[in-house]
Order: sequence, then C-alpha cells, then structure tokens
Amino acid sequence: MDSHRFTVLAPAAARLTLLAVVSIIAGLLSGPVIGLSVAVAGLSALLVIHLAYTGMLAAWLERPDLDRIPDGWGIWADVFARLYRTRRSTEQNERRLLENEERFRRTISALPEGIVLVDATLQIDWCNPVAEQHLGISLRADQGLRVTNLVRDPEFVNYMTSARFDQALVFQPMSRPGLALEVRVVEFELARSIVITRDITQRERVDAVRRDFIANVSHELRTPLTVVNGFLETLIDAQSENGTTRQHHLQLMHEQAQRMHRLVEDLLTLSRLESRETPVADETVDVRQLVREVADEARALSLGRHQIDVDLTPGFVLGSREELRSAFANIVSNAVRYTPDGGIISLAWHEDAGGGRFEVSDTGLGVAPEDIPRLTERFYRVDKSRSRETGGTGLGLAIVKHVLLRHGGHLDVQSEIGRGSTFSAVLPATRLIVADDAAVATA
Repeated sequence: MDSHRFTVLAPAAARLTLLAVVSIIAGLLSGPVIGLSVAVAGLSALLVIHLAYTGMLAAWLERPDLDRIPDGWGIWADVFARLYRTRRSTEQNERRLLENEERFRRTISALPEGIVLVDATLQIDWCNPVAEQHLGISLRADQGLRVTNLVRDPEFVNYMTSARFDQALVFQPMSRPGLALEVRVVEFELARSIVITRDITQRERVDAVRRDFIANVSHELRTPLTVVNGFLETLIDAQSENGTTRQHHLQLMHEQAQRMHRLVEDLLTLSRLESRETPVADETVDVRQLVREVADEARALSLGRHQIDVDLTPGFVLGSREELRSAFANIVSNAVRYTPDGGIISLAWHEDAGGGRFEVSDTGLGVAPEDIPRLTERFYRVDKSRSRETGGTGLGLAIVKHVLLRHGGHLDVQSEIGRGSTFSAVLPATRLIVADDAAVATA
C-alpha cells in the first residue's frame, strides 16, 4: 500500500516541484510578479484538469459501464485504470453469481418434488414448475402473494399457519381431485422457508389396496370359519341329532373348508406369480389340447346349465403350461359362474401377425365400463350380492393378469351390459411357435 501510494503521489509531487522551479526562474528573470503569475497560472491549469476529470468521473458513476470508462492523464490515468479493473472484477463476480443462481434454479426445477420459497409472511418468492402443478399456482402471476391465499384448502392453511412442521401434511387439493400430496416445510433462514410438495397418489393407492386386501382376506376366511365353528358347536351340543342332519352339516363344513383351501391356494399362486425370483418355465404348449381340457372342466362346472362351444385352430406357444392352464381355466370358470342358466359360452383360439388370442365370449350379465379397469384387482367383485353364491375366491382374474404379464401378454375385456362379455388372453407373437418348430420341440 505504501509503495503504491508513493507511485501515485511521486508524479504529482514532481509536477508541483517543476512548476515551483519554473515560477522561481521566471521570478528571477522577470520579477516576482511574473514568477507569481506563472505559479498561479500553473496551479489554475492543474485545478481545471482535475475538475474536468472529476466531472468525467461523476458522469460515469451515473451510468457505470465498463466500455465508457474515460482515459486519464497523470494521477487520473491510474485512478481510471484501477476503476476499470475493479469494475471488471465486479461484473465478472455478478455474472458468476447470476450463472450460479440460474444453475441452482434449473437444478431445483428438475427435481420431482415441488419447491416453493416463502418469506416470514408466507409470500411466494419463487417456485418450480412441479409446485405450480401440485398447488395450482403460477410464479409469473402469483409471485409476492401469500400462498395460503392461493391454496385455500383448510388442512393446508392450518398447517402453514401453525408453524409446527415436525410432521408432514398429507391432503388432497381441491383444485386437483384425485391427487394426494405430502407437504413438508423446512425453515432455513430466520425469515425464509422452503415448502416441499411430493405426489404420493400412487403410494396412497397402494396403501388402500393393501388395506382392502387385508379386510377382504379377513372377511373371506371369517365366513367359512364361522360356518364350520357353528356346525361344530351344533354337533357337540346335539347328541341326539339324526344321521341325515349330521351328514348335511358335515357336508356344509366340508364345502367351507374346501373354499378356504382354494382361497389359500390362490393366494399362494399369486404370491409365486408376483415373485421376480421365479422365472417362467418355458416349454412347448399345445394350445388346442390345453383348451379342450379347460372346456371339459367348464362343462363339469356348468352341470349342463350352459351351452359351451369350442372353435379351435392348431397352435403352439412357448410358455409355462401350468400357468397358462390356470389363466385360461380362471377366465372360463368366471364365464360359467356369471352367465345365467341357458346361456352360451364360446371358447376360441386365434393367431395373427400380432400374436395369439384365447377368447372366451358369453351371453352373461355384462360389465359396466367403470368396473372393467378394476376387474383384475384382488377380491374385486362387480356384483357383491352374488360374490359368495358363485363359489369363486375373488382372485381368479388377478391370477390371469399376472400369468399374462409374465408371458409378455395382457388381458383384454370387451363387455356390454345385458349382452355379455368377451375376455381375451393375448400373447405376443414372440410366444408363438410355427408347426414345424413345434414338431421338432416335441419330438
């Protein structure tokens, strides 16, 4: 600092010394008045120069621009040079800060969670696009407004104004029906907070399915157990009961025990199908033979109450025969259980360039469009009043879904109320085997 001060002041001192020497020489040669006049004129010139540069500096400070910094002379050259370097460093720092801020905003905007920055009065400073979608707000239109004035849900308003953020809030916004949000608030400064929103709709649905599953399993098991326990108590108490009545009670208990057995077996089957650790045991499956077996089972289940037609073309697929048989049988038994007496059930196998389709058509009651997406849910029944009469476990179509998924296929349902339904197990073309290859594989 001292060396720099010396470097700046030395030229000024030299100019003043030179002016004093010139004034003294002028005074010696031409008299004191002339010498004094030369000194005054020199000092006046230096003063004008400094005033001019001061004016230039003041004008530049009004509109500081790196390209408009004036050139200087003498000490002003050093002043303007230092000002140029300082201004350039400041602009570089500002540019770097802006770039970092923009990079931070882009990073926050890319997060799957919604982020809202609010001040102590809950006014919005900034938010990312995800938060705009979750809360129905707009950064451009709502910046500076209180978030509780924009999101009027009572649970959200109470949570934000309570200032107790140790637990997250879960609520469904009125502006977004069907959406479930989890909201957390992080206080990172004395007067600023971060509101984090997360879409947990899928998680809530999974929890609801789990709750329904437990409730339905409990109900499905409780009903037959109640029957068995009731008849056991009757048999214990009624020592004099005749043989016919006792046999009837034993038959009912046997039927309910069989029902519990089927339910447990279906639950174990579902568990195995959902396990990724069990790969599909691929083999060559003769579809025509498989469908004939399923049709025979359907006739046995129907007991002559339905007309069951079969339209088959030769076909072979690569897959697990046991799993495909389970899927096909569940579709057909479903048609038998829900088709009134005298109805027609048609079984068919078709192949085309898109793959193979096992179709089961019936003249049953039909399924409403709003129920079709839920048919493969565990224990979902369209007609709950007939759910126990049909003898099914409520897991059949769930098993069908998972078998087909394991084989790269899907279940297609077309239905019309009062006219019947067509359930199609669709397998991809990659699962089809041409006749020659099938003959080699089975040889």
